[in-house]
Amino acid sequence: MFTGIITGVGRIVAVHRLGSSLDHGKRLTIEAPSGYLDDVGLGDSIALNGACMTVTQLDLPNRQFLIEISAESLDKTSGLAESGPINLEKALRAHDRLGGHIVAGHVDGIGEVTHFAQVGESWELRILAPRELGKYLAYKGSITVNGVSLTVNRVTDLEGSQAGCEISINLITHTVQNTALGHLHPQSQVNLEIDLIARYVERMLQDGKKT
Repeated sequence: MFTGIITGVGRIVAVHRLGSSLDHGKRLTIEAPSGYLDDVGLGDSIALNGACMTVTQLDLPNRQFLIEISAESLDKTSGLAESGPINLEKALRAHDRLGGHIVAGHVDGIGEVTHFAQVGESWELRILAPRELGKYLAYKGSITVNGVSLTVNRVTDLEGSQAGCEISINLITHTVQNTALGHLHPQSQVNLEIDLIARYVERMLQDGKKT
C-alpha cells in the first residue's frame, strides 16, 4: 500500500532481458538517491512510477537495487522498459501519515499526455485516459499519475477518433521539481491508477443492478 507521495527520484540505469521470447520479463537496475536504501531490505516493496515491485537484490555501495518485472506487467505499464528517471515510493508503514490518498500500486491503464505547459507559477498537465477509466474520474477526485497522487481539475469526455477521457491537472512547482513528472511532454505515456474508493463504488453499483 502507498500514498502517492514520491519519496525519491531514481534512475533506471540498466535493463536486462530474462529470456529470449516475448513471454520473458526483464530485470531492472535502479539507482536511488543517497541514503534512500538505508532502511530497505530484500523482499521490500517499492513503487516504480506507480507500479508496485519487489526488491530482489541490493547493491548499497552503488546505491542500487534490482527488481524483476514480468512480461505481463511490462505490457500493462509504461516507462519501465528503458533507462531514465523514475518516481520512487517505499511501501506505507502502519504509523505513517497518509499525505496523498490510498494507492495500491496497481496500474489500471496507460494515459497519454496531450498538453504540459507552465501557467503562471504552476503547470497544467492534460492526459488522455482510456475510455474505460472515464467513469472513475471526477472533478476534484484523486488520480495517480506515474505514482504521484494528484487532484483532477477538469474532466472532458471525448468522442470520435479521440475517444477517451481527457483530464486536466494542476502541478505546483514543488511537484515538478521533486518528481520525474517534469520530464513529461506531449505524447508521453503515463501509468494511471484510479481512486480505490471509486473502484468499490462502481462495483457496488453493478451489484445493485443485478438485484
